[in-house]
Amino acid sequence: MKLVPTIGEMKALSSSWRKDGETIGFVPTMGYLHEGHLSLVRESVKQCSKTVVSIFVNPTQFGPGEDFERYPRDTERDLGLLEPLGVDAVFIPEVKEFYPEGYQTYVEVTEITNRLCGLSRPGHFRGVTTVCCKLFNIVSPHKAFFGKKDFQQFTVLKRMVDDLAMDLEIVPMPIVREPDGLAMSSRNTYLSPKEREAALCLSKSLKEAQRLFSSGERDANKIREAVKKIIESEPLAEIDYVSVCDPYSFDEVDKVERGTLVALAVKIGPARLIDNTQLGVDEI
Repeated sequence: MKLVPTIGEMKALSSSWRKDGETIGFVPTMGYLHEGHLSLVRESVKQCSKTVVSIFVNPTQFGPGEDFERYPRDTERDLGLLEPLGVDAVFIPEVKEFYPEGYQTYVEVTEITNRLCGLSRPGHFRGVTTVCCKLFNIVSPHKAFFGKKDFQQFTVLKRMVDDLAMDLEIVPMPIVREPDGLAMSSRNTYLSPKEREAALCLSKSLKEAQRLFSSGERDANKIREAVKKIIESEPLAEIDYVSVCDPYSFDEVDKVERGTLVALAVKIGPARLIDNTQLGVDEI
């Protein structure tokens, strides 16, 4: 497993692989890896002849007052988790090289970034699309793997790749959960034991949405209110949003159907947690 610290070295390595006919898979991360990340890595290793993982806490996707400075970091731990998986290269760029003095170019997807997390975190998706566009240009992968826990992120990046005619496949991967249902997230480390228990209200509410759909409920407002009721019953939980929406446009719907997205953002203690499910599609 090769550690690649500079943009020039990463581009040269990818170029040599492409010349040799290798298929490059890419898993971009902000580090502090968990089983959700590792599931993406394993799939990349399975589908591609070369796999690159990036570790880069991207400052442009954090807003003022958000957790950029305290976002968990442990590169040595991350490398230890990646080493046994067959990763070929880990790209760990410095912020000062990635965004040098005078940097002023950004990539922005409109409309679908104005909903859900885009409303709560202005500028967040501009940071996500910019960093991913630049990473895709540097790594030059054939496939990039993203978890569906960040469903809006996956959709936004697919829109960017399609709109800009990038020669790249965005591969969605299922949410990976703890045995009790909590979606895996690096930010789960912020939670105290009591807050960790409280966070289960997210998956519990999504299970209820799936149960209602399976029992024949098609009124989006009834499902939305049932989800809210479960979360609001947890004293430590503060709802950012509960959305029952179209999975492509993120417009709220009146009637649900198979594939309708139920998406949540909930603040518990110091952590803002997100989760989602597609009705009639996902299991929780």
